[in-house]
Amino acid sequence: MKKYMVVFFIVILFGTLILLPKKGNEEKEFRGVYFSYIEFSKYIQGKNEEESKKNITLVLDNLKSNGFNNIIVHVRPFSDSIYKSRYYPISDCVLDDNYEYPDYDVLDYFIEEAHKRNIKFHAWINPYRISNLTDVSKLSIDSLYYYFVNKGDAKITPKGIYLNPASKEVLEYILLGIKELINNYDVDGIHFDDYFYPDKDIDLTSYEKYKLDGGSLDIKEFRYNNIINLLKETYKTIKDYDKDILFGIAPEGNIDNCLEDSYLDLNKILSDSYLDYIMPQIYFGFSNETRPFIDTLNDWDLLIKNDSIKLIPALAFYKVGSFDKYALSGNNEWINNYDIISKEVESARSALHYKGFSLFSYNYMFNKDYRNDHTEIEFNNLVKVLD
Repeated sequence: MKKYMVVFFIVILFGTLILLPKKGNEEKEFRGVYFSYIEFSKYIQGKNEEESKKNITLVLDNLKSNGFNNIIVHVRPFSDSIYKSRYYPISDCVLDDNYEYPDYDVLDYFIEEAHKRNIKFHAWINPYRISNLTDVSKLSIDSLYYYFVNKGDAKITPKGIYLNPASKEVLEYILLGIKELINNYDVDGIHFDDYFYPDKDIDLTSYEKYKLDGGSLDIKEFRYNNIINLLKETYKTIKDYDKDILFGIAPEGNIDNCLEDSYLDLNKILSDSYLDYIMPQIYFGFSNETRPFIDTLNDWDLLIKNDSIKLIPALAFYKVGSFDKYALSGNNEWINNYDIISKEVESARSALHYKGFSLFSYNYMFNKDYRNDHTEIEFNNLVKVLD
């Protein structure tokens, strides 16, 4: 009898150990920081190879030592690139002190150094933006996107010059660039931010042709469908190559604007299967009169019907210590408080689909030219909730 009892307890103990979570295998919280073309202009542009490499390692060391594990890097800000591409001209923001591309591959070095520190690298792309200027003469006539300018599939808007989201050729062009990127570089993710539909006129000619060809969608549904095609084809392109590369988008935090201006059909997008994560830019404080943080976060969480899509809110570190004019009665919140970001992280952790957070942007956290009297206290309060 004793023998059987011993065997019984061994079986129970072994089963319990199997069911216990294994230390080190639990899914890590995504802790990301944006690194934009503005940061490149500060740390890479106009520098020699030694200095620019030193700055890249400094950036990554700062993130690693403070508990961050993901970086979202602007690799294609304006239909240009920080790497040598067949489809996009080199971005000015990475040209060296001789106004030439440096003797090393900036993107490859950035990724390699990130991975040495166990930091995931997400390649941030603005798919439709050609320029934030309105002067076509400033564009590179040798670039492929200039073909679209001449063809009429690009338009000057008050925001700059943009590609037409309704053009099938534009979509093919974007996908060619993504294939090139994921084939040549060991990126962990592809990331689009909030530059989708630039205005309400850019695709009118395309829509007229669509209707003449027998199309039945109204113009709003037509635009929704164009952005869905972009996301769906991007996701397929990525996953056909490597299922482990993530794809996510960072729309603005105002859901109404996403629906009415960016033409993101969020109900469909967040119910279907062509995103790994959604990173809404919830750049609001708790006291924001029109978009309070908690309510906005909950609204985004409720929109997600496909549980495989993770919620990773982007938070506004750039607002720390500053006047927030659009918050109305809450416009002094970022001045009167020193722990908004840390509280937002803690609040977000209770959301059903929460996976992590990201901060905009590196400069406001680590660059003395962007920091203010609040920065260090706010940052230290954040680091405490990351321990």
